[in-house]
Amino acid sequence: MPVLLSSALHHQLLAEAAAAFPHECCGLLFGSPDRIDAAQPCANVADDPARTFEIDPAALIAAERVARSGGKRLVGYYHSHPNGRAEPSPRDASDAARDDRLWLIVAGDGITAWQASAHGALHGVFDPVEILLPAS
Repeated sequence: MPVLLSSALHHQLLAEAAAAFPHECCGLLFGSPDRIDAAQPCANVADDPARTFEIDPAALIAAERVARSGGKRLVGYYHSHPNGRAEPSPRDASDAARDDRLWLIVAGDGITAWQASAHGALHGVFDPVEILLPAS
């Protein structure tokens, strides 16, 4: 199933990745399985943010609590690959929960979408998801 990403969010994620370079940016995605309505930047608390990412656990816990109380629905995560390809790495696969949530990966001027599942086609975890961008 494709996922709709607004032009504004597309530009936001590209700008955030460029600003974080040479480190990886990261954050949370809110909406529904077929539409991303908001992206919340989070601190990358990884030991080596130039090579990996870790979303600040406090931000993740807070988002889960808001969602459980009827607030914005957490549908996934995003991060950048400053010196890589816009697809999940083997490390991303080893760190990913197989929870059917979306992962957006920003590299250069591209963004790709993936769904983390129990038996994905890439690294046994991720399946590609088409991103739909509305006309500007």
